Amino acid sequence: MKAFVAGATGQTGRRIVQELVKRNIPVRALVRNLEKGKEVLPPEAELVLGDVLEPNSLSAAIGDSTVILSATGASPSFDPTSPYKVDYEGSKNLVDVAKTKGIEQFVMVSSLCVSQFFHPLNLFWLILVWKKQAEEYLQKSGLTYTIVRPGGLKNEDNPDPVVMSSADTLFDGSIPRRKVAQVCIEALLQAEAQNKIVEVIARPEASDRSWRELFANVA
Repeated sequence: MKAFVAGATGQTGRRIVQELVKRNIPVRALVRNLEKGKEVLPPEAELVLGDVLEPNSLSAAIGDSTVILSATGASPSFDPTSPYKVDYEGSKNLVDVAKTKGIEQFVMVSSLCVSQFFHPLNLFWLILVWKKQAEEYLQKSGLTYTIVRPGGLKNEDNPDPVVMSSADTLFDGSIPRRKVAQVCIEALLQAEAQNKIVEVIARPEASDRSWRELFANVA
């Protein structure tokens, strides 16, 4: 297995890269700026220049990777087209190139509540709407996929067990980004994770379960 990570310098993406390195899985990390990439990513990661909004840059960047993990996401800005471009068009470009490269599995980090149009997050230029569109594009692509919908993302870690549920069943809760990264990588290792949407949060009162059991219990 060789992993390609899009959104590698983001808060979740960099943790995905770190977890891959920790497990000795070779990783190509997509960066738009090499200097920033060197600052925030482990030296074991192979940094490749490219941009999800420039599809011509993606084929060479993906190279000989066999799986893709995408943690791209629009940053808050005054550009009303940003979520459409990054969360939908960028994801669409990645999926299209993944098909031509024969990628074995595509793991996409999305968000809890993407199916709720009247969610406050949609005040940020319909960000959840475009994430949902990206999910649907991946589902229809014919690629083997896992879509990970985390609750509120926390930078600090905690020991709370992961709660995993099927699409549109969790509506609140939070989860450390480190645990989201672990869910994404386990999705590549657990056969039960294939072609599923999983919603994830962490709760102190939840019981500890194996990754296999967590994925297997999602319809």
